[in-house]
Amino acid sequence: MQVGFVGLGAVGAKLAGTLARNGVDLTVFDLDPARIDLLVSQGAKAGTSPAQIMRDCEVVITSLPSPAASQAVLDQLLPEIVPGKIWLEMSTTDPEAIKVQAKAVQDRGGRAADTPVSGGCHRAATGNISIFAGCDRATFETVLPLLTYMGRRVLHTGEVGSASVLKVMTNYLATIHLASLCEAMTTIAAHGIDLGITYEAIKASSGTSFVHETESQLILSGNRDVDFTLDLVLKDIGLFQSLADAKDVPLELSPLLIQIVKDGQARYGDRAQSDRLIERLEEATGLSITAPGFPTELIDDEPEERGSEIRRAVSP
Repeated sequence: MQVGFVGLGAVGAKLAGTLARNGVDLTVFDLDPARIDLLVSQGAKAGTSPAQIMRDCEVVITSLPSPAASQAVLDQLLPEIVPGKIWLEMSTTDPEAIKVQAKAVQDRGGRAADTPVSGGCHRAATGNISIFAGCDRATFETVLPLLTYMGRRVLHTGEVGSASVLKVMTNYLATIHLASLCEAMTTIAAHGIDLGITYEAIKASSGTSFVHETESQLILSGNRDVDFTLDLVLKDIGLFQSLADAKDVPLELSPLLIQIVKDGQARYGDRAQSDRLIERLEEATGLSITAPGFPTELIDDEPEERGSEIRRAVSP
């Protein structure tokens, strides 16, 4: 199977690298030639445009920073879509927009799926990230072998758009966890308790989370470079707020979270690293939320292995 990959950013480059590392016949494209060169050094072939990649490949994957970028690339892909072609959208995108985009692909005889990922860049690098897939079952089974190279856990979520709804929700939760951890650790530091001990206490308790066990380490190390920027955070939590607004769900935490992220952008820049939100509280209190012995880079310590489908056992 010939596979194309468009969008070699923080996550896309790692997903594409995993495909290349596993011997997939891969052609890649990005607006930055240096990113293409990096993937070529890992075994991929250089593409010349999204249109060329769709013309020459059976499956084309996109991983892009915004719904607008996804639409711009899809506009180039569509003229080359014919029966037998499959488009996998791995970006975190607008759940309503992906339904319209998928229909445009289907109208030309192709197949489409939204397949966003969750778990952080460090897991994307090792093929251990989680993947949600929204599409019909036949399309899912066709692309599952590819998805299990890129992800350890693959969940078929239902029709097109369902995966993006769930992904937006998980990113909202992750941001809530980050904001609450910033408040928790600053409050504990104000009480003079060692932050290394605090980290272990949270990790061992009902208050732990994936965000704590990863991003709290970067916060405490002082590095705060999680490879995920505030503009992307704001996009994702804004999409979640839109989901709630569309169904008249009266959210209370979400609007406050949006204000916090916007304040972070005003202080540190639109594309500041998301973990720098801790600095709002450091500045307000004069405390340093750091501790010795924590890593400045996240490394996935789970051995890489071929992924599989998550099959949910439904309770009677």
